[in-house]
Amino acid sequence: MKKEFFSCPEKIDESKLYGFSWLEHVLAVPSPLVVVTSYKDNGLPNATMQSWCTFVGEDGFYCLFSSVNKYMHMYSTINKTKQLVINFPSKDVFMKCMKTIKNNAYDTDEITASGLSVESAVKVNAPRIKECFLNLECEYVWEKEIVPDSNHVIMCVKVIGICMDEDHYNVEKLGRYGDTGYLYNIHSPRNPETGKVEETQVGIIQKYATYDKL
Repeated sequence: MKKEFFSCPEKIDESKLYGFSWLEHVLAVPSPLVVVTSYKDNGLPNATMQSWCTFVGEDGFYCLFSSVNKYMHMYSTINKTKQLVINFPSKDVFMKCMKTIKNNAYDTDEITASGLSVESAVKVNAPRIKECFLNLECEYVWEKEIVPDSNHVIMCVKVIGICMDEDHYNVEKLGRYGDTGYLYNIHSPRNPETGKVEETQVGIIQKYATYDKL
């Protein structure tokens, strides 16, 4: 039986949501896990684990980041350089990518400090992560606050070039999906009736059926 919720359920403690909406956790809609890389103004690589993003194509191909903190390195470096790379890790390098969260000092090469390799992008002045199977070279387009005076913005960037491992675009080899493909953020689902919290987890896509066979 479907149930309706129009305000935060009593069993969910909003003070423990760290600024996220209660709907974020009740819905727990998965989104892609990526590492956004750019150069700090001291010339060292910055790497930021990021989710809450989606992609759309119209007169080009764009990524929309729905929640970029205005007080973090990702925002400041992209605003200065206007260039970045979106790197897609598979599960074999995911834990190394997660280490960038702690290796985030201003005077740190956040990629190599996490056990990963820097390679130069071709079209933009930003580092790529060699071990990630897909790298999207991008340019900043625009940003907008979600609500007035918010600490976060929606940021739009345009993809101007890609580098993709041939074993991943070949469905007969590793492919883009399943155990070897794209990873998704499943952000701490909560039961709205009991308040029970599940841990944040990493998910994958399992193919279901082709449209003409549904």
